[in-house]
Amino acid sequence: MAFISRHWYLCYDISPVTWVLIAEIFPNKVRGKATSVAIIALWISYALLTFTFPVMAKRMGTYTPFYIYAAICLAGYVFVKIKVKETKGKSLEEMDHIFSGH
Repeated sequence: MAFISRHWYLCYDISPVTWVLIAEIFPNKVRGKATSVAIIALWISYALLTFTFPVMAKRMGTYTPFYIYAAICLAGYVFVKIKVKETKGKSLEEMDHIFSGH
């Protein structure tokens, strides 16, 4: 039952969106290198989150790190809402035109 619950949670979580976005956001000519850099940055972020939480929880109390991480998520949401352009229903060529500024 625990396996099924965990699988259900991961299927409806935002985590898969990150991997799809990383795989499809870059133009074909730089996709390999850009994807590598993005994935390295993602794993470094995961490591920072994992290793800073116990230290922060011990020094600031259990709840404060969650408020800090929530503020970081809110800042990320605002950044995406303002800076990331909508690409729904557009081909790669159309997106290349949008992002190149021509």
